[in-house]
Amino acid sequence: MLQKKNLWWVLALVIALLLPHIITNPAYRQIAVITLIFTACTTSWNMFSGYSGYVALGSAAFYGTGAYTMGLVSNHLHMMGTGDMFWLVPLGGLAALLVAIPVGLIALRVRRHTFVVITIAIFFVFQLAAINFNFTGGTGGLTLPYIPWQIQNYHLPFYYVALAILVFAIALSAGVRRSRFGLQLLAIRDDEDRALGLGVKVFPVKLTGFAMSAFTIGMGGALYAMMQGQIYPQFVFDPIFDITIALMAFFGGFGTLLGPILGGLVLESSQQYLTVTFSNGSLYLILFGVLFLLVILFMPQGIVVFIRDRMEKRRDRLEADKSEPAVLQGASS
Repeated sequence: MLQKKNLWWVLALVIALLLPHIITNPAYRQIAVITLIFTACTTSWNMFSGYSGYVALGSAAFYGTGAYTMGLVSNHLHMMGTGDMFWLVPLGGLAALLVAIPVGLIALRVRRHTFVVITIAIFFVFQLAAINFNFTGGTGGLTLPYIPWQIQNYHLPFYYVALAILVFAIALSAGVRRSRFGLQLLAIRDDEDRALGLGVKVFPVKLTGFAMSAFTIGMGGALYAMMQGQIYPQFVFDPIFDITIALMAFFGGFGTLLGPILGGLVLESSQQYLTVTFSNGSLYLILFGVLFLLVILFMPQGIVVFIRDRMEKRRDRLEADKSEPAVLQGASS
């Protein structure tokens, strides 16, 4: 069974590697890059929020931190618009991780519902700081070094870097889930007081998971800023970002490994396609709302859990049907 699962992951990776050579339209390639970025951010967000049960609605602060790190450092170093700027992507993740530590020290001292409110408040502090500080460019944002690549293949390098970030996020999430650290996060989700009584160092575990989650989100923001070439505080520090990645995780399966990947790939690609096709930046919000209501009503645990439960029930029913003739035969003898 494990080998079969690994084959599916390998097949998915091969398809992802070949996809930009099959889809050559620049607009669709851009959709693919943004979809990969959001899927990586959702996977990383779920690694903390899904495993620990602490729903963070301020992760856009880390996304914006990564974006502004890319912009400020590249301008300060007077970098040319070349592939060398990709080396700043991990730096954006590191900056987000460092920012997440003091944020976590404040926010994680409370329990789940209050934690949600505090993360939202901290996010707006970051957004207002980016709007009002001079070194961030204020409302005018920042312009990054111009990248003189041909439009036909402009998004190709960004696609593969975004894919690498997604693979990293999936590997990290899978590693955490199968580790002792992941079991501690899951124990906190199930019963935090009981986990504390069993010897789990609850606060350090939560803080570590929170900071680890911010790293990939910061890298996503840095890559997005580099690709766009221009960043504004209201777009990289955007509350819709938090709602979107949370919706993707719940849609696919909150707290599962595959769920955020499925949710990110389906919802973000649909959102980008609708925006490009109908030139309406709000249409997808209506459709997302309807879709979210349908999932909550009929699949409250997400698509992945719904399908898995259906498959398990079908397997149990088949096994029961197979064992029934043997039982009848034994009774007759």
